[in-house]
This record gives sequence, structure tokens and C-alpha cells, in this order.
Amino acid sequence: MNEINKNEKVIPQTILTLNDDFSLIKRFIDGDESVFKTLVNRHKEKVRNLIFVTLNSTDMIDDISQEVFISVFKKLDRFRFESQFTTWLYRITINKCRDHLRRVKIRSILSPFSASEEELSYPSVSMNDDVEIQEIVRKAVAQLPEKLRTPLILKDFEGLSYQEIAETLGTEVGTIKSRIFRARESLKKILEPYKKELL
Repeated sequence: MNEINKNEKVIPQTILTLNDDFSLIKRFIDGDESVFKTLVNRHKEKVRNLIFVTLNSTDMIDDISQEVFISVFKKLDRFRFESQFTTWLYRITINKCRDHLRRVKIRSILSPFSASEEELSYPSVSMNDDVEIQEIVRKAVAQLPEKLRTPLILKDFEGLSYQEIAETLGTEVGTIKSRIFRARESLKKILEPYKKELL
């Protein structure tokens, strides 16, 4: 019997179609880099949306999404096929968003007078006839601490399971459930003044 190469990646025994993420990744690892464009096209809007709701800004969407997919391209040959590709992709996206927020915070500390207080904080929610419900909720979510905001976004905006979120953020399922519960409770309090508009 031939020995199994321990370094060879084992793909779960599921039915793979030509355009399945795992199939595309396997083809990429085997040398067909042309399939990477297909992966990008399949997931780029999910990545852009996650960046938008995480940062509460459109300014850096293009730059960060480009960073994400450059990182994916460089690391894809190390993908282990142990979780969904989107779980792995979201982890990279969240880390890139955190890197950006960290840089912004450092710049604000080093240059405290380079931007106004309004520019360095999330905009407050102000009601007028043109404000849509989605905008109200988005700004409310932006006021949550990052450790509560991120799992809430992955659960309620992106539809990930608790297990997938735990894998994405590298923490326990129980911790994720607790943080999402606290995030939702905090969100209710923030949105309390707008109850009539939201109902």
C-alpha cells in the first residue's frame, strides 16, 4: 500500500462541482491561477459589504478589498479545506479592517489636531424626512464596541452560524453567543429613541 503524503491537502468527501469553491481552490493549488478571478467575482461583493458595515465608511472599501484578495492570492495554497472558504475569507477581511482601524487610531494619536473630532468619531444619528431605516440601523451598529460589532455583523448581516463566526474570529462559540446577545441589547438601547420610525 502506498504511503499517504502527510503534506498533501485532503479535501472533504463532498460532491464538488466545477464552480464549487473547494474545486476552484484545488485547481488554483494545482497551478491554474486563472480560476482566482472566478473566486474574486463570486465573493467580492460580500467582502465589500463586510468592510462597509465594519468601518461604517465607503472611503477605504476599494483599498481594503484589494488588500484582502492580494492576501488571499498569496495564502490560498495554504488553505486546509477544514472550513468553508467564506469563513477563511471573512477572517482575513476582519483582520484587514482591524489593521486599518489600528492605523487610524495611531495616526489620530500622533496627529491630534490633524482632524476634527467629528472626523475621528462615528457620525451621530440625526432624524429627518430622508433618513432611511437602514441608515439608522447602520449608524447605531457603528456605535457598538468592535468586539461586539463584528460578531453581530457576521451573524445578522452576513448570516454566518455561531460556529463559523467562532472560527472566523478565533474564539469560543459561547463567547460569540454572549457577545451577540450583548450587542443586540446595546443596539436596542441605542435605537430606543427611533422606535416609532423603525416599527
